[in-house]
Order: sequence, then C-alpha cells, then structure tokens
Amino acid sequence: MTTNSASARYEGLGKDGKGSITTRSGVLSDQPYGFGTRFEGKPGTNPEELIAAAHAACFTMATSFGLAKAGYADGTLDTQCTVTLDQADGGFAVTKSALVLKGAIPGISAEDFAKIAEEAEQNCPISKLLDCEITLEKSLES
Repeated sequence: MTTNSASARYEGLGKDGKGSITTRSGVLSDQPYGFGTRFEGKPGTNPEELIAAAHAACFTMATSFGLAKAGYADGTLDTQCTVTLDQADGGFAVTKSALVLKGAIPGISAEDFAKIAEEAEQNCPISKLLDCEITLEKSLES
C-alpha cells in the first residue's frame, strides 16, 4: 500500500478568501488557490488543474508500463489532460476529463498502440477514481 498526503488552508470565506495547498513531497508549498485562480485566471492553481495533472501523469505512466509489458523498449509519450468543471444539480461537478495522447514508439502498429492506451485509460488509478466522462484521443507519430 502507498499513501500520499496534501493539506489545504483557507483564510477568509467565499470569494474573499485565500487558500494555499502544500504536498507532503514539497513539490507544492503554500501554493495559492482561491476563487480568482479557479474562475478568473489569476496566478496560482485550482483543484481541477491538480486533477488534470494527476490524471495526465497516471495515465501516461500506465501507458508506459503497458508498452513495456508488451515488449517495447523505447519511445516518448506526451499527454494533455483537460478537466471540465460545470454547474450541475445546484452546485458544481467535474463532468469530463479529456486525455490527448501523442506517442512515438518505434516498431508499434497503430492498432497495438490504441489497444494499450485504451487499457491504460480504463485501468489507471486516477481514471478509476473519477466519476465523470473520460475521453481519449490518441495519435502515433512515425
């Protein structure tokens, strides 16, 4: 079993409040977040950005391990993830996580690449965690 942790602090309430996020690893240390960073494009992060980063990282690693298991020894994977936050049921909900994968894997067929990427999308831990629509676009560079 692996565990990780992070903490958030929010001073003030509602739109006027200001928050900060810190991770156990220290990669985020008092990183600012709040209404302005979430809805107004101000500097800092927000929960959906962090979810997008986690999903992109998890899915890309799962694809990498799937390719290695299938016998491929080299290549590059680049994933962009866009998480959508919509108003729903009188509040807000994450409604979609869209993954766009570009891969350069010597010797792989487009069919094998697609199969391995689709299995990774369905089975990476963050995909399993998310209760929203997940889409996957994939392209193989020669």
